[in-house]
Amino acid sequence: MPALDDKNAVAFEFARICSLASVKIMEIYETDFETRGKDDRSPVTDADELAEAIILAELETAFPGTPVLAEESFAAGFRPKTDGAFILVDPVDGTKEFINKNGEFTVNIALVENRAPTAGCVYAPARERIFMGGTQAWAGPLKAGESVSRDALDAITTRPRPEGGMTAVMSRSHADEKTMSFAEAQGVTEKVSAGSSLKFCLVAEGSADVYPRFGPTKEWDTGAGHAVLNAAGGCVLTPEGTPFLYAKEDTEYLNGAFVAWGKTG
Repeated sequence: MPALDDKNAVAFEFARICSLASVKIMEIYETDFETRGKDDRSPVTDADELAEAIILAELETAFPGTPVLAEESFAAGFRPKTDGAFILVDPVDGTKEFINKNGEFTVNIALVENRAPTAGCVYAPARERIFMGGTQAWAGPLKAGESVSRDALDAITTRPRPEGGMTAVMSRSHADEKTMSFAEAQGVTEKVSAGSSLKFCLVAEGSADVYPRFGPTKEWDTGAGHAVLNAAGGCVLTPEGTPFLYAKEDTEYLNGAFVAWGKTG
């Protein structure tokens, strides 16, 4: 049972839980599963709900009493306290990617303290790749259900901003004109599309330099990727350059625009 102040241990515990929950996710992924609509008309599958149940049970054992803000339980009306430390969960981020079976969906768990993510894990089970970060960041191969070993992972870090122009990673489903205009204004010379929170991870591992997002997201969509990027030496800011904050109870945890940066120098 890791203490919340040991950020790397927390990240590895999140990774263990992501791997465990992904066994059920991949079982469903490999079938002709049904898709339903939630009240906000966003899609949901059995994978979202069954994986979240596994994750919530494991988190209560590992971090008893720590409030958990999770996408599906929030949709069902559960409102935990988020005025102190809390955990964010998105059991299947990129449900459209899951439905389209392109492999670009992720399992996200993050610890938020003082309105900022301090540890997190992003796992892409269909891609068999995991990312995690606390005070340091790692990535490596992992099959669903496997144990997470630090020896099998590589340390990752953001790259220096290239002189020849930056690479921007953008949403496969939600790139809009505002996002494209921002990228052009920043001197972006290459654009890469990716689904789910993998966009944060591409910046964190030095495959891209910036991820601008002007369309709507929720905190559980961004917390884990934000934590990994922070640990890899990057940051997430508003377009105006101010800190990108969490625990936005007044907006029902709806995020505004943000820009995820690699090294800024």
